[in-house]
Amino acid sequence: MIYQRVLKYYRGFLTRSLIALGFSFAAIGLNLLKPWPFKIIVDQILPGRLNVFQFAFPPLFGSAIKTPALDATQAIALLCLAMIVIQLLWSLLSLASNYMFVKIGLQSLMRLRTELYAHLQRLSLKFHDTRRSADSSFRVAYDSQSVQTIYNKGFTNIVSSGVTLLGTFAVMLRLDWQLTLLSLAIVPLLIGTIYFFAKRIRTQSTTIQEQDSALLTQTQEGLSSIRMVHAFGREEFEVSQFQQHAHGSLQANLRLTMTSVKSGLVISTLIALGTAAMYYVGSLHVLAGTLSLGVLLVFIAYLVMLYQPLESLTYTAWAMEGATAGARRCFEILDRQDDVVDSPNAIAIEKTNGAISFQNVSFGYDSDREILSNVNLEIAPNQIIALVGGTGAGKSTLLSLVPRFYDPTAGRLTLDARDIREVTKKSLRQQIAIVLQDTLLFSTTVRENIAYGRPDATEDEIREAAQRAQADEFISQLPNGYESEVGERGGHLSVGQRQRIGIARAFLKNAPILLLDEPTSALDPTTESAIMETIKELMRGRTTIIITHRIATIHNVDQIVVLENGRVVEQGRGPELVARGGVYAKLHASGKFTA
Repeated sequence: MIYQRVLKYYRGFLTRSLIALGFSFAAIGLNLLKPWPFKIIVDQILPGRLNVFQFAFPPLFGSAIKTPALDATQAIALLCLAMIVIQLLWSLLSLASNYMFVKIGLQSLMRLRTELYAHLQRLSLKFHDTRRSADSSFRVAYDSQSVQTIYNKGFTNIVSSGVTLLGTFAVMLRLDWQLTLLSLAIVPLLIGTIYFFAKRIRTQSTTIQEQDSALLTQTQEGLSSIRMVHAFGREEFEVSQFQQHAHGSLQANLRLTMTSVKSGLVISTLIALGTAAMYYVGSLHVLAGTLSLGVLLVFIAYLVMLYQPLESLTYTAWAMEGATAGARRCFEILDRQDDVVDSPNAIAIEKTNGAISFQNVSFGYDSDREILSNVNLEIAPNQIIALVGGTGAGKSTLLSLVPRFYDPTAGRLTLDARDIREVTKKSLRQQIAIVLQDTLLFSTTVRENIAYGRPDATEDEIREAAQRAQADEFISQLPNGYESEVGERGGHLSVGQRQRIGIARAFLKNAPILLLDEPTSALDPTTESAIMETIKELMRGRTTIIITHRIATIHNVDQIVVLENGRVVEQGRGPELVARGGVYAKLHASGKFTA
């Protein structure tokens, strides 16, 4: 059940929850005392009785508390002071319980958000490829708030309202059982109203969350691609797309608001009906002399206390329905199994020789579309392998199998003759450094970006890596040197500068396996030539797999593998392949590898 799963996030907070409930129950007791000082003034003092407290609380305790007689002025002053003291104590206890409940709710929210984010980090790229990142962000940031809502507006409200109802009902029953039963006559109608609107509110709440998620996605994509938007003059189109999603969110919120208004109208009408009936019958009892005016006033105050938690429970039920929709979206993520899991007997490796073997490997992102088919490839330690082929040939996919971003759908991939599924993902990836076409930088300092793969690296090691990547010179010219912020996705740096930081990151990691996916394709010829010299230094002494569209870069590497439609069609050194006159020879003659 969904509520049981939510309560899991409150484990460890039981003692504090009980203390908070204790404060809440004490506050409820004080709240039940609030009407009594005024009732004493009306029934005991105003008629001229001076021995006020002798008859103060018989309806509650069954016997009088005898005290010295007071004159009217003293008694009224003392009772008014009692009102203030009761209110003050009630406020302090309510403040303490509310603070503790909110703190517990926020701590549990943090626990759920952390678990959600951690689970998203662990899930394979196959999961993220099929899901919008903004939707996942929305679930972490907003849907997760359901765990706090269910606790603070759900469980705690139900318990406190339930205790208030029982206490109020007991006192009201002692005052006048007929009026009490009459006041409760609307309860079945309230329950029917809750049931009628609950499903509608749950469905509409889910729609709102989906619409808001789509709106966040549109905002994120539009702003992250702002250069492209400006370059093609698509500002008005992006605004219209945003407006369309915003309109969908508006309509969904309006539908839920109308449902809430309608339900609130029904609830308030039922409460007004019960109140009017009690006023009518209570007035008849006072006229008949069977009920004093003071008792009627107290009863009216308790009637408010009775209906308020009833009304609160009604809205609690609807808040719980809305929160349940968000909780389900969170648990959808947590219930998702990782597609790339370690073998039960997986071991952690400390180092590798770098011998990689693809054995009858096939792969497809879904069952009806195969990207790689029966690939066999042997890569010796410290060997440099180039993957060549047209767009969609499967080069990047093949590269992604090495660090286990995906697992083959058939066949096996080994490292030093051991199936990589028998090696823990963490230790496997520690043996691999990657430089991509578009180097991803985080919105932090240059130093932290270089040290991302080795956060424990010393300052000297970071600078040495930057020097080997020929990045130290431009970094030193930045306003704050290595402490300079690179901006979102490295926006403060040029493409070449970002690439050099990515290469410095690989130098610092010093892994025995190096994967290069079009590392220079976005660069101008001059910058590319300079960076390729750096990359050649980086490749030395490492098992390297490189994808590039520049023929001069790979023509003389140890082995060239030509892919076509996911299959290895040619394999060998550049001069040998040219002599064969096959696919590579045609690509070589054209001077490029894109198709």
